[in-house]
Amino acid sequence: MSSTAVSEDQPYFDNTAYGNGPNDSITDTTENAAITHHTTTIGGKEIFYTATAGHLVVVDPSSSKPTAKIFYVAFTEDTPNPGERPVTFFYNGGPGSSSVYVMLGSFAPMRLKTSMPSFTPPAPYTLEPNPDSLLDKSDLVFINPVGTGYSAAIAPKINKDFWGVDQDAGSLRQFIKRYLTRYDRWNSPKFLFGESYGTARSCVLAYLLHEDGVDLNGVTLLSSILDYSKSGDPVSLLPTLCADAWFHKKITVTPPPADLPSFMNVVVPFAHNDYAKALTAFPDADPATVRKLSQYTGISPAVLTSWEGLNVSDTDSRGTLHFLTALMRAEGKALGAYDGRVLGVDTGIARMINPLSGGNDPTMTAVNGAYTAVWNSYLEDGLKFTATAAFTDLNDQAFANWDFGHIDPTGAQKGKDVNGNVVLYTAGDLAALMALNVDLKVLSANGYFDSVTPFSQTVTDLQNMPLADPAVRENLTIKYYPSGHMVYLDGFSRTALKADLAAFYHRTVSDRPAVARVIALQARYRTS
Repeated sequence: MSSTAVSEDQPYFDNTAYGNGPNDSITDTTENAAITHHTTTIGGKEIFYTATAGHLVVVDPSSSKPTAKIFYVAFTEDTPNPGERPVTFFYNGGPGSSSVYVMLGSFAPMRLKTSMPSFTPPAPYTLEPNPDSLLDKSDLVFINPVGTGYSAAIAPKINKDFWGVDQDAGSLRQFIKRYLTRYDRWNSPKFLFGESYGTARSCVLAYLLHEDGVDLNGVTLLSSILDYSKSGDPVSLLPTLCADAWFHKKITVTPPPADLPSFMNVVVPFAHNDYAKALTAFPDADPATVRKLSQYTGISPAVLTSWEGLNVSDTDSRGTLHFLTALMRAEGKALGAYDGRVLGVDTGIARMINPLSGGNDPTMTAVNGAYTAVWNSYLEDGLKFTATAAFTDLNDQAFANWDFGHIDPTGAQKGKDVNGNVVLYTAGDLAALMALNVDLKVLSANGYFDSVTPFSQTVTDLQNMPLADPAVRENLTIKYYPSGHMVYLDGFSRTALKADLAAFYHRTVSDRPAVARVIALQARYRTS
C-alpha cells in the first residue's frame, strides 16, 4: 500500500461526562471514534497502519440491552485481508488501571522514552517510534475497563456493577465479541495480553470466552498473580529480594555468581529447602542457613532475625517490606517494590510519605509524570481524540469497591474465604481452559526484580495448577527478564520480550492444523 492511498484522518470530539465514581453512569450509547493513519518501520519493514480511538458499546448477554461504553485504542495494519491477521487484546490490572501503561510502554507503534531504572526528568518528554512494536505480528487493541480511561456504565447500570472478578471479565468478554463483529475479525487468530491483576483477569476471561464459543490461540501473562492466598509468601519472595541485593552489589557470596540467572539457580532451591526449614525451626534455625541468608540478601543476621523470625516478607505499619528500606539505608535510599533496581530518597520528610499512596513507590514515581503528560498529548495530537471529561489513568475507587468473589469452572467459590478475606485463585480457570482447548499456547513473562508479583511464586502457581496432561503442559512457556513488574520499561528486557513474543506468535500461528482446530471449535460453539 502506498502512502498516497492513505485516507484522511477523522478527528473526534467527545463531550460526554464519563464519571469514575462507583455510582456514576451515562446515557449515551453511540460508538464513535477518531481515526488516524500512520506509518512505522519494524525490523526493516515499513508498515502502514490505522489507529482507532473511541468506544464500543457492550450489551447484556441475555437482553442485548446496552450496559456500558468501553474506550479502546486499536492499531491495525492496512492490509487487503485483515481478517487473516492475528489480533491481540491488551489490558493492565489494578484492579482499576487503564491500559495507558502497557500501551505507551510495551508494544504499540509508539512508546514513551523513559530513563528506567533512573527517575525520568520532568517535561518535555519524548514519544518515539517503537522498534519493538508487536504490530508486525498482530493487530493491537488496548482496552480500558469500566471506570478507567473514558469507560463508563450505561444507565440504569452503574460503574460498581462492573467492579468485580466475574463482572469485569464478563464485560470484557462482551467487548471482545463486539470488536470481532464490528471489524469482522471472528476468523482471526486471537490473543490476550494481561499484566498484573490483568493475568488473573485473563484466566477468567479466556474461560468465559471459550464458554461463548470464542477460542483463543494464545495468552500472555505478564507479572502474574494467580493465587492471592500465597501473596507475601516469604519462600517465593526471597529470590526476588536476593536479585535486588545482587543488582545493588550488596551480596557477599564468595565467589560471586557469574550472572543473575546463575545466582537465581542457586537461590531458588535454597529458598524452597534450607530457608523454608529455617522459617519453621525459628528460633532454632540452623546458624549456617542464617549466615547464607545474610550473604544472599545483604542484610545482617541480627536484622533478619528481628523480622518475625527470618520472615523476609515482614512489613512495617504501612505495609512496606522492611527489606526495601533496609538494604540501602546507609545511603538514605529505599528500593521500589515494582522494580527493586529503582531507588528513591528515604530521608527527611520523604521517609514519612506512604509509598503505597498516590503512586509514591520509587518505581511509580520514576515514570508516572511522564505517562500522564505524554498520554494526554498523544491522545489529542497523535490520535486526534479530544474529550471534555478527564481521562482516568488509575481509579482507586474501583480497587476499594472491587468484589473479589469468583465462581470457578467447577462452580466453586474461589474469591473469598468464609471470613471475607481475598483468596482469589484463577490458575484453575487457566488449567480448565488449557485442558479444553488443547491448542492454546500460554507465555508467562516475569521480571526478576518484581516483589509485587514475585517470579518464583508465579512458577509455583503454574506448576501446581490442576493440569495433569503432560502434552498440554508443553503449551506453557515461562520466561524471565532482568527487569521489574512492568518488564517492558527496561529497554533490553523489552527487546528480549518482543523476540520471545515474535517466536511465540510464529509458533502458534504457523501451526496451521492447530489454528484450523481452534476455528472449528469456535464455529461449533457459535452454531450450537
